Amino acid sequence: MFAHAIGFDDAPFAHGWRGDVPVIGTVYARTTLHGVVSGRVRRDGRNSTAELARLVNRSPDHLQLILLQGIALAGFNVVDLHALHAQTGRPVLVVARRDPDLPRIRDALLTRVPGGRRKWALIEAAGPMEPCGPVFVQRAGLSHAQAQEALRSFTVTGNVPEPLRAAHLIAGGVTRGHSAGQRA
Repeated sequence: MFAHAIGFDDAPFAHGWRGDVPVIGTVYARTTLHGVVSGRVRRDGRNSTAELARLVNRSPDHLQLILLQGIALAGFNVVDLHALHAQTGRPVLVVARRDPDLPRIRDALLTRVPGGRRKWALIEAAGPMEPCGPVFVQRAGLSHAQAQEALRSFTVTGNVPEPLRAAHLIAGGVTRGHSAGQRA
């Protein structure tokens, strides 16, 4: 079903960092890397949806799916899944290794993050994380069965689809100078 996807992950950053954080996107045809895009989002900001839409919309027209490693980039710069789907015309699939601790996330957003109420509302609007094989997913514009098929199509090593695994490795390598020792 899905043969072409783009996967995004943010680069590592220092705990106290307050500026922009690099975001890497990897464009895949099934399990073959075909391109890399990069952008920047504000730490704990609110520009992740617009930046991802910009990167997707200037990528090849044949992209069929957007993959995210988590619903937030650069700390709590929360992606509006439904707006990203609407702005790009492509389904969005969020992948996480484990079910997030939502009460802890809600507490952090509402007590320590500027614009936390709005960001929590985006997380709630995305719907609950669902088990999907060995990972958990949130989705916009595709069914649970389509999410399962996408995971099968793009996963080669471990449980994370190749576009996300590669984006994670590239982001770490570019920022730290190496990707060795990182969990992908």
